[in-house]
Amino acid sequence: MSAFGSKSITVRLTLLFALVSTTVLLLLGLLIGSLVERHFVQLDMELLSGKLELIRHTLKKVRSDQELEALPRQLQDFLVGHHGLAVVVLKPGGQTLYSTESVKFPENWLAEIKENSLHQTLWNDPDNHRYRGISTKVPTGIKGASPLIVAVSTNLSHHEHFMHSFRTALWTVMSLAALLTGFLGWMATYRGLTPLRSIGRSAAAITANHLDQRLPVASFPAELAEVAKTLNEMLARLEESFCRLSVFSSDLAHELRTPVSNLLTQTQVTLSKTRTLTEYQDALTSNVEELECLSRMITDMLFLAKSDNNLIVPHREMVDLVADVSNLFEFYEALVEEKGISLTYSGRGVVFGDKLMLRRAVNNLLSNAVRHTPEEGMIVVRVDDSDISTVVLSVQNTGETIAREHLPRLFDRFYRVHPSRQRFGEGAGLGLAITRSIAHAHGGEAIAHSEGGFTTFEIRLPV
Repeated sequence: MSAFGSKSITVRLTLLFALVSTTVLLLLGLLIGSLVERHFVQLDMELLSGKLELIRHTLKKVRSDQELEALPRQLQDFLVGHHGLAVVVLKPGGQTLYSTESVKFPENWLAEIKENSLHQTLWNDPDNHRYRGISTKVPTGIKGASPLIVAVSTNLSHHEHFMHSFRTALWTVMSLAALLTGFLGWMATYRGLTPLRSIGRSAAAITANHLDQRLPVASFPAELAEVAKTLNEMLARLEESFCRLSVFSSDLAHELRTPVSNLLTQTQVTLSKTRTLTEYQDALTSNVEELECLSRMITDMLFLAKSDNNLIVPHREMVDLVADVSNLFEFYEALVEEKGISLTYSGRGVVFGDKLMLRRAVNNLLSNAVRHTPEEGMIVVRVDDSDISTVVLSVQNTGETIAREHLPRLFDRFYRVHPSRQRFGEGAGLGLAITRSIAHAHGGEAIAHSEGGFTTFEIRLPV
């Protein structure tokens, strides 16, 4: 990350605000300086043009050489009270009729003057004084006489001194204004980011033991309210996941405690005294059953862990769901006959998926239905491919209606609708969770419905 990007938001916004304000003030200062200088040029040109016009009017009144020779005195009177103003009048042959002694006009400039044209120029004298001048040829009132060359100039030292002082004051004010705006920008940014710091403090106070706390969205400005709302939604998800993890850990400990306790008790009783070979064999057989239960639970947990990390990759092939259901019915026929349960299936549907995984999912639903269907009940399996993009396999059984608040959690690991009931059977409460993981691995979903004494589990799979 760059040095600029690593700075705080306050520093970056302050620098940006100072840069923008400084740029604006700089452009404003350049504009003001240019306008003031242009104004002085206009004043100089008005002064010079006025004096040139006065000299032109005076020369028109000259009717003889005697009056022309008396012209320098009049010109000297014209310059009274005009400090820095200079005039030179040249005869047609280049002889000087009148010239202000303190100013030396550029000879090459005077030589280039044409009649009926106004020439402007800027020059520096040997003392490095700067002048602005205009010149032209002006006719006299003497008949047949050639026009005289008239040049008028003004000393710019006063203007330059003023502009120097003006620029110094202007840039000083601009610099102070830039510093002031930068400071004010820092204050505004710091105060503006106070709600963000408040969010940080509130979030830092939320720990694993206080995930129920939420940020006060209403107390934040509109720009940060959405951020606070998003953080609250994230905290809600974390709280829900943390609670599920805590419940899962508790349930897992409970599920493992029972078989481990049975193994330990059975072994201790067996070793408490000398037994016959048959008794030892019976004890080992019982231990094997408990170990098989633990092995299945561990296998199921590994399967679910892979599912959570998207490591399950189905080996896809064409699978006839009705054929799989028919084969599984043969396995459950003996069990349902003992309970007088009616077992039927209907429909058709073929999907592109992992045959073994899908059979396991259907088997888990049938096993769950058989365990929870009362005697003389019924189990109905339907496969519906009426939707061109989805095949729905549903397993419906009669029995106790499950309350609506339990339905979303039936597929959670070790979830009990009745916590007081002991789990039994294959999977130790992981069968429905595995079914949902298999459905998700195939891009589908698993849902549950229960009403009017009928409970239905559905697997929706894309074709």
